Amino acid sequence: MKVMIVGIGKLGYKLAETMISEGIDVTLIDSNSKVIERINDHLDVLTVNANGLEIDILKELNIEDYDLLIASTNSDETNTIICTLAKKLGCKKTIARMRNPEYTEQLDFIKNELGIDLIVNPDLAIANEISRYLLKKYSFYTGDFAKGKVQMRDLNVNFLPGFVGNRIMDLDNMDGILIAAITRDGDVIIPNGSTELNEDDIIHFIGDTRSINNLVDKYRLNTNRKQIKRAMIFGGGKLGYYLAKRLIEANINVVIIEEDRERCKYLSNNLDNVLVIHGDGTDINILDEEELSEMDAFIGATGFDEQNILMCLMAKQAHVKKVIAKISRPSYSHLIDKFGIDAALNPVNITVSNILKFIRGGKVVSVSLLLGEQAEVTEVIIDESLDIVGKKVSELGLPKGIIIGAAVQKGKVVIPNGNTIINAKDRLIIFSLTEDTAAIDMFLKPKKGGVFSELWHRN
Repeated sequence: MKVMIVGIGKLGYKLAETMISEGIDVTLIDSNSKVIERINDHLDVLTVNANGLEIDILKELNIEDYDLLIASTNSDETNTIICTLAKKLGCKKTIARMRNPEYTEQLDFIKNELGIDLIVNPDLAIANEISRYLLKKYSFYTGDFAKGKVQMRDLNVNFLPGFVGNRIMDLDNMDGILIAAITRDGDVIIPNGSTELNEDDIIHFIGDTRSINNLVDKYRLNTNRKQIKRAMIFGGGKLGYYLAKRLIEANINVVIIEEDRERCKYLSNNLDNVLVIHGDGTDINILDEEELSEMDAFIGATGFDEQNILMCLMAKQAHVKKVIAKISRPSYSHLIDKFGIDAALNPVNITVSNILKFIRGGKVVSVSLLLGEQAEVTEVIIDESLDIVGKKVSELGLPKGIIIGAAVQKGKVVIPNGNTIINAKDRLIIFSLTEDTAAIDMFLKPKKGGVFSELWHRN
């Protein structure tokens, strides 16, 4: 598969890094020569220092030979034009990043009229994830799969009496639940039955929803059943705007604190029933005046990770029940559990996950980048054309970094073992370390001539 990425910011770089690890042929274009130099120092890809709007450049690079172009410059309009030009010149599919709220009501029209196959909006995507999390009753989060039948959750082992110091095989009340991974001192490890749990380990469960709920109830982990009624958003940028709209729709009272006066005017004019405060959100006096301690949720949504984390810590000290930080630096994700912040979400990871799902297409239902980008969870519906149909899990030859965490067979959730047989139409939730993700291709190969041959042999 050949992919061209135009505009190499955080999203473009992460996409390139992820695709390279999967053996995809990537070409990167950026008009900033310093960006190109940095990429050449870190990534083994073809780089072009040019403007992606130049038709001659696209023709010179034989854009008609590319399977996909992703436009991720800082300009929505530029991304739209690049995708349209690429499509007209023969590129098979295009993806545009668009972040302007004014375009959100016109996305279908833009896609249909301009030939764009997928539009991604990182700010809207993370706003949707945060609102989904806030409307749940759990105080920990990773993801839902198989239409809610399977959950993946993470939790500090210290909250589970009797777990520290025991081997996984000796744990009780784990029917229907698999410990897929452990984060220990910032590293992700794949455990086995004899792995002993240490203090401060973060354990990552995969299991059927009922079993997870039973575990949560048994250890009284869902003590925060209080419905969210009041939320404070620190930062009124695009994320703050989208999130406020989502929370208003759920009848939650929202306060936004924004330092830029003009932005405050925009928010006040475009959001109904939202209290917009002009001021420095890091000023504890302002937070006290706006009754931070009375809030049910606090969201750090500025463009600065350090500010988001710091103010989330302040909110925790004020006994706010649910505290969420937007973060962009992967290295900070390891600190979240130590700080006691309930959740930290990365808009780039969420967007990359959506694009990977689109690229893999076919029966790949969802993709989630997890655990500080060290792991990935992929949900796949097994087609009858695949080689693995009728085989036992033990016969698949999976690398150690890949685990089939759960399978939904005829509507029933199963935690697979070596004797579990893979059937057509099964849903598999596959956990993989990032360095082993490309190997998923190897055991999801179709039979010769199968209708999904192209899907799994794009490279």
